[in-house]
Order: sequence, then C-alpha cells, then structure tokens
Amino acid sequence: MKNSPDTVVPTETPSSADPRADRGGSIASVMESRGPRGAGELVRGIGLAGTIAAAAMGIQTLPGLALFSPLIISMVAGLAVRNLIGMPDRVKSGVTFAMRKILRVAIALLGFQLTTTQVLALGASGIVVITTTLAAAFLFTIWLGRVLRVERKLAELIAAGTSICGASAVIAVNAITDAGDEDIAYAVACVTVFGSLAMLVYPLLPELLRLNPHAYGLWSGASIHEIAQVVAATFQHDRTAGEFGTIAKLTRVMMLAPVVLIMGALVKRRKATQEGTSPPVPLFVLGFVALVALNSSVAVPASAKMLIVTGTTYLLAVALAAMGLETDVAKLRAKGLRPLLLGAGASLFIATFSLALVKLTA
Repeated sequence: MKNSPDTVVPTETPSSADPRADRGGSIASVMESRGPRGAGELVRGIGLAGTIAAAAMGIQTLPGLALFSPLIISMVAGLAVRNLIGMPDRVKSGVTFAMRKILRVAIALLGFQLTTTQVLALGASGIVVITTTLAAAFLFTIWLGRVLRVERKLAELIAAGTSICGASAVIAVNAITDAGDEDIAYAVACVTVFGSLAMLVYPLLPELLRLNPHAYGLWSGASIHEIAQVVAATFQHDRTAGEFGTIAKLTRVMMLAPVVLIMGALVKRRKATQEGTSPPVPLFVLGFVALVALNSSVAVPASAKMLIVTGTTYLLAVALAAMGLETDVAKLRAKGLRPLLLGAGASLFIATFSLALVKLTA
C-alpha cells in the first residue's frame, strides 16, 4: 500500500524488476507503463471486482440474506473465485487498483452518512460510552494479541475492526500498518464472524438484561462491529432502538478518523526511530472528516443522499471483492487459530465492557 497517490510520501521510482511496482498505481501510471495492455488489465480487473460486487448487492436482496452485508458477500465470492477457479495475471493490476484506490474513495464517502447534529443527539453520556468503549476495546485487543503472540500488524487490524466499524476500519487502519493481504482478510473474517454472532444474539437479551429501547440501541451501536449488523440487531427489537443504535454506530464510524491519525503519529515515531523514515499520511481520512463537515453544514436532498449511500456501499463491495480475489486461503490457514481467539476475546470484551457502561449511565 505504499506510495499510493492519495498519501503524502517522498517520490520514489519503482524498480522495473518488481512485478508489483505499478499494480497499485493510478490509472494514468498503469496506462503509461504498460500501454494498451496495461489499460486492458486495469479495466478487466476492475470489471471483475465490480461484477462480483453487483452480484453481491443483488444476492443480498434475496429472502433470508438481507441480514448479511453485501461487503461480506462480495469478499466471500472473491475468495471463492480466487481459490476455486483462480485469478489470471491479466486482471491483477485492476484488482489491486480496486482494492487500494477505490476503497479509499469509498471510506472518504462514508462521511456523508453522519452529521455533528446526530452525534450531539446521543448526549454527553452516550458519547462517553462510545468513546470509552472504543479506546478500551482497542487497547485490550492489542494487549491480548501480545499475550496470545499474534503478529502485531494483524492484532492492530482486529483491534480496529472490533472497536470501530468492522471491515471498513480494518482496511482504513491498514493504510498505517501496511499488513499483508492475508492479514487483512483474516481480520475481516474475524470481525464478520463475531459481529454476525452478536447480531443474532443481541435481540434475545434486552428483557433479560432489563434494557429499554434507548439503552439497547446504545449498547448495540457501541459494540456490534458492522453498520448493517447494528441495523439488523436493533430494528428487530424496536424502531426507537434501531434509530438510536444507528446513530451510535455512525458516531463510532466517525472515530475512525482520529484513531487512524493517532496511529499514524505513533507509527511515524516508531519508524523514524528504527528506519529514519515516515509512514504515509492517509489523505482519505481527511476527506472523510471534510465530508462529515460538509454534510453537517449543507442540506443534501434525501434522494441525493440515498444515491451517495448506495454508491458508497457498492464501492466498498468492489474493494472487498478485490480483496477476496487477492487472498490465498492456504496462507490464512497457516496463521492458525490464535488470531481467531483474539477476535473472540476482543468481541466478548467490547460487549461486556460497553454493557457495563450503559448500565452505569442509564
């Protein structure tokens, strides 16, 4: 993910001996370096990922599948194509472009789904619950990763996905950690599995835990991983819980920007000490913040906002399909069960810790 055009890094000339040197570059760079052949590879790769994403969004509308995010369906489909059929070399540059560049645009566009007014509607106690839970879950996951001897980069991705917003956070934080494709896929798989379990179990618990719709929505939004999973878990219970849970979850999404920037600063210090270099600055995070500000200050028509939300979901699905196409399942198996145990421990911690805070502030 290094030297991408949406990050601020020193200019370098990639070695022609490196077959991956131009795979993550801009459309212009691919065309310039490979001519008509490069343009064809780019179009075919993006087209393959785009077709898988479109099919996933269609599949998600089928009975019984509405609870599953099209992002996850896209990634599973991409994994199936890569590991059962194979991915020809002629689409690789386009697939890599989709996984790296299209994804960054989509994450920035998530800013259109949140306003500062929505955040303020949570109240001071709600914001405290969300921010404290996020920080505690992230730090706990990093600590547990050390205890379980999980590779640092993979532990950071699982921490981000669990504490912030699932797959989108995993990929956004990877702009800083620069982990391998298999680490990203493993982290996404972890947050998907345990987020889906939470989505199914949470609706059974409000009466047992004596949570009113407001408290249940806050708990769900503060602890379930994906936006779609929060919506599914909360609207099953009550419309008020659904609306409040969605706002709480989107507020967690907004925390993605400061978390990535803080991690970037920490990694910058570490790399400057070890290597004398600095990591890239993720400009897409600044774009996310700018779009939240724009959405908060300008009245966007409901029809236009719906198109933006749908388009953002599609672009994220394209990127996740590309990620699946890049992932070798054999390499995932080689990582063993420790990262899965880390994901389970992190999910259990965020569920119990946030519940305790909701009870204390209710």
